[in-house]
Amino acid sequence: MAVYNPDRGSTWNYGGAKWRLSRSKIDFFIECPRCFYLDNKLGTKRPPGYPLTLNVAVDTLLKKEFDIHRKAKSSHPLMEQYGIDAVPFEHKDIDLWRDNFKGIEYKHESTGFTVSGAVDDVWVKPNGELIIVDYKATSKEGEVNLDAPWQDGYKRQMEVYQWLFRQNGFEVSDTGYFVYVNGDTDKEAFDGKLEFDVKVLPYTGNGDWIEKTLLDIKKCLDSNSIPEKGEFCEYCPYREVSGKKLQRLYLESKEDPKLF
Repeated sequence: MAVYNPDRGSTWNYGGAKWRLSRSKIDFFIECPRCFYLDNKLGTKRPPGYPLTLNVAVDTLLKKEFDIHRKAKSSHPLMEQYGIDAVPFEHKDIDLWRDNFKGIEYKHESTGFTVSGAVDDVWVKPNGELIIVDYKATSKEGEVNLDAPWQDGYKRQMEVYQWLFRQNGFEVSDTGYFVYVNGDTDKEAFDGKLEFDVKVLPYTGNGDWIEKTLLDIKKCLDSNSIPEKGEFCEYCPYREVSGKKLQRLYLESKEDPKLF
């Protein structure tokens, strides 16, 4: 098991040779500018969450399944079921675009940022217009939808991908799709397998917010002032409270060095 190391090498911090502004970092900034600043400017990483290995397995299997139709230049049954006139897009860079450590990139002139994002899939209409597709996996009662406030991040994710492909010269449909996989817990027994319901949910993206956000990120990273914390950030209150308590203990330790 890897031990958490809060310090990142300087080449991976803002200004370093390997730093890029990924799609997830853009959402990180929106969630909490202060944590984003600590991470990308000062190089102190947030503790990582647990890997969602079941989600990764679902993503992998969906990609394999759609790749069969990509090679055959045929529509997936889900496309036909939902009336989507498209086939999986065959392109020499499709595997690069889906690589979490590379993705599709664009050099943003106004900020100098290399903006990147790893897409799950791309479909293409008969007229050549691309459709951005994202896979999601969950297990919940009832129908899956995109109505919860926390799913705003999913929508921004789609919009950044659409923006990136447009910046690379592709014609992109405003409507993307989420292939949403929901684990079925209504079965009488597990029997060594988990069954899923699969829905295809359309979403009409609007990336008008992206340009301003990139400029805000540039201003934040170039500043020496600590930015405001995010309204719903759970990390900042922990740091503040624990820092005050440790400071009090430190002051007490001057009288009793055993405390530190």
